[in-house]
Amino acid sequence: MGNNMSLTKVAMPEQEPNVRNKNFSEVALGYTKEMAIEEAGRCLNCKHKPCMSGCPVNVPIPGFIEKVAEGDFEAAYEIITSENALPAICGRVCPQENQCEGKCVRGIKGEPVAIGRLERFVADYHMTNAKPSQVNIEKNGKKVAVVGSGPSGITCAGELIKKGYEVTVFEALHKAGGVLSYGIPEFRLPKDLVAKEIETVEKLGVDIETNVIVGRSVTIDELIDQGYGAVFVGSGAGLPRFLNIPGENLLGVYSANEFLTRVNLMKAYKFPETPTPVKVGKKVAVVGAGNVAMDAARTAKRLGAEEVYIVYRRSEEELPARAEEVHHAKEEGIIFKLLNNPCAIHGEDGKVTGIEVIKQELGEPDESGRRSPKPIEGSNYVIDVDSVVIAIGQSPNPLIRQTTPGLDTQRWGGIIVDEDTMKTSKDGVYAGGDTVTGAATVILAMGAGKKAAKAIDEYLSK
Repeated sequence: MGNNMSLTKVAMPEQEPNVRNKNFSEVALGYTKEMAIEEAGRCLNCKHKPCMSGCPVNVPIPGFIEKVAEGDFEAAYEIITSENALPAICGRVCPQENQCEGKCVRGIKGEPVAIGRLERFVADYHMTNAKPSQVNIEKNGKKVAVVGSGPSGITCAGELIKKGYEVTVFEALHKAGGVLSYGIPEFRLPKDLVAKEIETVEKLGVDIETNVIVGRSVTIDELIDQGYGAVFVGSGAGLPRFLNIPGENLLGVYSANEFLTRVNLMKAYKFPETPTPVKVGKKVAVVGAGNVAMDAARTAKRLGAEEVYIVYRRSEEELPARAEEVHHAKEEGIIFKLLNNPCAIHGEDGKVTGIEVIKQELGEPDESGRRSPKPIEGSNYVIDVDSVVIAIGQSPNPLIRQTTPGLDTQRWGGIIVDEDTMKTSKDGVYAGGDTVTGAATVILAMGAGKKAAKAIDEYLSK
């Protein structure tokens, strides 16, 4: 270990920008065996393992990288999956730069070890080459219900099934995976890969029931009456936020959530072989600048839009999306209109014709440390577009809190939990992921699912 003293990561092979912005195949192509072994050689195998302190699910990072350096990829996979049930997904969508890699010692004088790329390589290698293993788990006769099959629900279910519980996951949509299946685009996270990772959990014995809306089809109290000893709520944040400006109800205005869900669940990513079920115009404005906004903008481009704008009221420094997403979007020809705040959407005959913005200048930092934008009087102008996608965040669907007496929630709708156990104010009910935090990352949701599973096991073992 530590025999490769290069200051930079082994580069990730990628599709060319002007080729990939017309297809939905994955942008990053993954390491070869040789690249993975070479990159693993950059790890110093530090005694105090600073990288692990940045991982919300405590993957034994130096341990798995050591096995990659030795070329023992199966052993590396065993080490990762001892703590992380969805490595092929995390290797692709984690914001490694401000988690594990952000703490890497090699990052002080150069680039950190490419921990995410190595995790992805190991997971993909296992999927391609491993023989299916037989699992024999002794059942303990106790039942747990999980609401939602996104990252926190699937992780919680996987942890509990390994401990011998009977676990049923209730999913509102017709396909499991939550945001992994309907939110993140195909070119960042291929859907067959999500299906395989979920299948791994199902093979352990987790029962996933789709088309069940908890709060409509069945309530949490009814689940408890049916003999479930505990319930974990991982129902995400699926309720879109809007700008509340004139023209938002015109034809051609989407929430990012609806836009990406349509593309993913209606297979618009098979375009151009099949006609797209999602109508995007020639010119599209995406409002917002987080990862979801980048996903929406890059998706619109692939569905045939000629000009796609990211409209954001702050400057480049404040862009909330991952650096890699912004870099990929720029390479693909997405136009950034920064320091511009939308104030109205214009239309004719009920359809969008443009978005009116007012230029901004940055004032003093607010309490979060970000500089607040202030409008520049009289600087309004209109960008001609025929579709607008609003990507300024989402909040939890109110269904669960409306149908569960005794469940305390924040003013904005998030479920209140004890941070160590993820226990809610209601006995036997736990919650985690975006339904607690508001829109956050896949890995933080997974971390919450793990914590809750541990607490549920302690609660039901009493």
